[in-house]
Amino acid sequence: MTSPTDTTDCLFCKIVAGEVPADVVATTERSVAFRDIDPKAPVHVLVVPRDHHGDIAQLAAADPALLSDVVALADEVAGELADGQFRLVFNSGPRAGQSVFHVHGHVLAGATLGWTPA
Repeated sequence: MTSPTDTTDCLFCKIVAGEVPADVVATTERSVAFRDIDPKAPVHVLVVPRDHHGDIAQLAAADPALLSDVVALADEVAGELADGQFRLVFNSGPRAGQSVFHVHGHVLAGATLGWTPA
């Protein structure tokens, strides 16, 4: 597990750079969307900014326009891969379930989703 500020061993930075393979489904100039390797829904895609930010609060404070780009790409992915209805989840911190400390939104769609937050 990397720290929120350590980009040298960040898995998502490596995916964005093309150093680690991923099933990329969509991109923008500032964000990348790729399938989760352990899906929790029929559509489970991670959307990450190309720039490293540790969590959603850090991204929102540093670059609101980039956060907007991430959300817009999530909406595009849900429109293309599902019926446009989706859940967008950001885990912030290890107790909330964040295991990669590069902000990423989970696009969950493709089924009627239940609610089990813990």
